[in-house]
Amino acid sequence: MNDTQTVPPVPEKKRGKIMEKIATLVKVAVIGVLVLVLLVPLAMINSTMRERMARYHEAVREVTSTWGEQQSIVGPILIVPYKYERTVMKPGKDGKPRRVEEEAEGLAHFLPDELQVDCGLAHKILHRGIYKAVVFGGKVGLKGKFEKPDLKQFGVKREKDIQWEKARLVLAVSDMRGTREEVAVEFAGRTCKVEPGCELVGAGAGVTASLSEEFFGKGPLVFDVALSLNGSGGIRFAPVGKQTSAKVNSEWPDPSFQGDILPTEREVTDKGFSALWEVSYYGRDYPQAWTRVDRSSPVDFGSMRSSLFGVDLIDVVDTYRFVERSIKYGMLFIVLVFTAFFLFEVMSSVKVHPFQYLLVGAALSLFYLALLSLSEVVTFGIAYLAGAAASTLIVSLYSAKILKGSGRGLRVFTGLSAVYGILYVILRQQDYSLLYGTIGLFAALAIVMYTTRNVDWYAKDRNEG
Repeated sequence: MNDTQTVPPVPEKKRGKIMEKIATLVKVAVIGVLVLVLLVPLAMINSTMRERMARYHEAVREVTSTWGEQQSIVGPILIVPYKYERTVMKPGKDGKPRRVEEEAEGLAHFLPDELQVDCGLAHKILHRGIYKAVVFGGKVGLKGKFEKPDLKQFGVKREKDIQWEKARLVLAVSDMRGTREEVAVEFAGRTCKVEPGCELVGAGAGVTASLSEEFFGKGPLVFDVALSLNGSGGIRFAPVGKQTSAKVNSEWPDPSFQGDILPTEREVTDKGFSALWEVSYYGRDYPQAWTRVDRSSPVDFGSMRSSLFGVDLIDVVDTYRFVERSIKYGMLFIVLVFTAFFLFEVMSSVKVHPFQYLLVGAALSLFYLALLSLSEVVTFGIAYLAGAAASTLIVSLYSAKILKGSGRGLRVFTGLSAVYGILYVILRQQDYSLLYGTIGLFAALAIVMYTTRNVDWYAKDRNEG
């Protein structure tokens, strides 16, 4: 006798009734799976977008590497060499080390008491294939004064130890390849000879103006530096004066002010901008004077970078940024459209096959590919309009057929147009995009809840059975 008990199979008719009772739940699950499947094309489009973005940045780097990169200007700084005695250990005649006094040279660095910066930037659009880069040409004037350097603070008591004849004025400029004309320097009313190179530790490039003892008379040492620079991205200045004022103006309408120090006055219009900074030396973390001995310096270009302030000329119509943001809404967009189709099924006798859902999702996904490809050759607004129109038209015409009615197709057209319009408004918002998106989601949920408020889901499944 066999004790093993076998479970009788569920009759086919009974199994069918079970499936009929959960038909709506199964359909929702299938739609959910389709939504997840459509993540694949969205991810592929996002990957393509990042590849195109990388190619764009590469093209911009090629343009700016020959024109001029972001410019940072530090200075001018007055350097005065001096002699001092130091004690070193050297081997004696007997081979034993002994203390020896020897003469060495130190470099005293002085920052100006006053610095006035006047900068005018003229923007230009350069193209590399279908890509464009915003560059600028700028004329920068640096005016101000030094008090006659006092080296007693560094222990230099004898006037003969100060090497006035070797003094120089240095200016650090981050990318000297952008220099268009000879740098003109006047110091104490005299024209200086200017050569490339900068002694500020850590500065990659710059200029040096040679001075001599006759430059240092009584009274303030007034300077006037004029240079013309090509650059891209933006321009920065260091507040090296005890009191620094900087004025920058341009016809570029979309400035982005950078650094920890913001302008005290600014005016931005469609015709350009002007900005004025007023900065005291209390707002920085390096002194007004220091000395460099034994190749060691307490202040270098790197330590001064944290105090840089300035402005970037940015292209606010960053198409890749807009495309990336729109793709982030792709999943939500597909869910909303699928929900609309599901409601058509619930509220009428129309049946939509999962494959038809998939085709509609594919059409919605192609919108993002069209947006990406078109935005590289036309403005983002036109690209968005063309992509949205194509997607809306193809989905609406297809819906009129599968939903069995031109009126339903028209409703799909109206709904898609509204959703694309709302998405465009959200994409254009900088500060309120999250708020507008949240309001839109609440509105969509409210519409779904209102539409299905009288639906008896259990009765619907029973009727279908």
